[in-house]
Amino acid sequence: MIVLRVLLAMAGVLVVALTVSSALRTVVLPRGVPSRLAGTVFTVMREAYELRMRRASKYEDRDAIMSTYGPISLLVLLQVWLLLVWLGYAAVYVAIGLSVVDALRESGSSLLTLGFDRPPGTFETLVAFTEAAAGLVLLALLITYLPSLYAAFSRREAAVAKLAVRAGEPPSGVELLVRAWTLERGDLLNQVWSSWEDWFVDIEETHTSFPALSYFRSPQPDHSWVTSAGAVLDAAALYASSIEVPRDIDGELCMRGGYLALRRIAAFFRLPYDPNPAPTDAISISRAEYDEALERLAAAGVPLMADREQAWRDFAGWRVNYDAVLLGLATLTMAPYALWSSDRSAAFRRPAVLPGLRRRG
Repeated sequence: MIVLRVLLAMAGVLVVALTVSSALRTVVLPRGVPSRLAGTVFTVMREAYELRMRRASKYEDRDAIMSTYGPISLLVLLQVWLLLVWLGYAAVYVAIGLSVVDALRESGSSLLTLGFDRPPGTFETLVAFTEAAAGLVLLALLITYLPSLYAAFSRREAAVAKLAVRAGEPPSGVELLVRAWTLERGDLLNQVWSSWEDWFVDIEETHTSFPALSYFRSPQPDHSWVTSAGAVLDAAALYASSIEVPRDIDGELCMRGGYLALRRIAAFFRLPYDPNPAPTDAISISRAEYDEALERLAAAGVPLMADREQAWRDFAGWRVNYDAVLLGLATLTMAPYALWSSDRSAAFRRPAVLPGLRRRG
């Protein structure tokens, strides 16, 4: 009997420890360390949302359903943390002599600091104090987590909305270049490269430290951080490979910062990609699509490289660095339609929503 009580107490302590560890990994730790518990919650919630979307035939309807996925999943995760701490401490109370009903009541009273039940002894009181502290810490973590989350969301979406003015809705790298030349402000593309290099650095940090942020959808159904990133990267790749202008180091640095950021976010979610692709590896953009894009640029007065074959090879050599991760993230986030990104992402197998449940192999 004593052995069973010791094992029960150890099991309760282990559940509480793993739950607190999950909260610390999700909220406090300033690096992308996956939490299996959080991954399980988000994956189960995703399955539930996909059941709801089966009757939605239009993208706008599916987007409206998914708009609550990120916030609701976060709230469910908090409830799961509290539930596990409640059950874990209840197991400890049973191990030290309380009945199951009394243990559940005592644990709930201590966790939520309701104070309607008083521990019978000194040791039980100490256990109640630790549980009350754990409950307060979990609530405090969430309260401090949400402002940081929404501040990062606001920074991300401000850039996405601004890009819509320059690159259209949905955003397109070709459209970004066409509008710049039509307005005779091609020189201002340097500002785009610089500001988006900073943006890529920001999302790399925020979307791995706060992985739930990846699922927070833009206020407008046709906006997406993934398709916006793809439009900027495509514009920079076309500018560097296919347009007859002096070499622009800012554009190349923007591309490198961009594909490194997308790769690190994709690595957190365990999306497959080749970290060392060859410039000759296949990409999802066909030569016909590339030629069509160049025809649009030429019609807008953009000076193009004379050697189209070399320009195509150079463009493909840039695109191969972010092609797979861009399409994978578009699938993961159910991004709205946009050329050269989400329009071809359905070919990719839907990955796990958060690390933890996805099997290797």
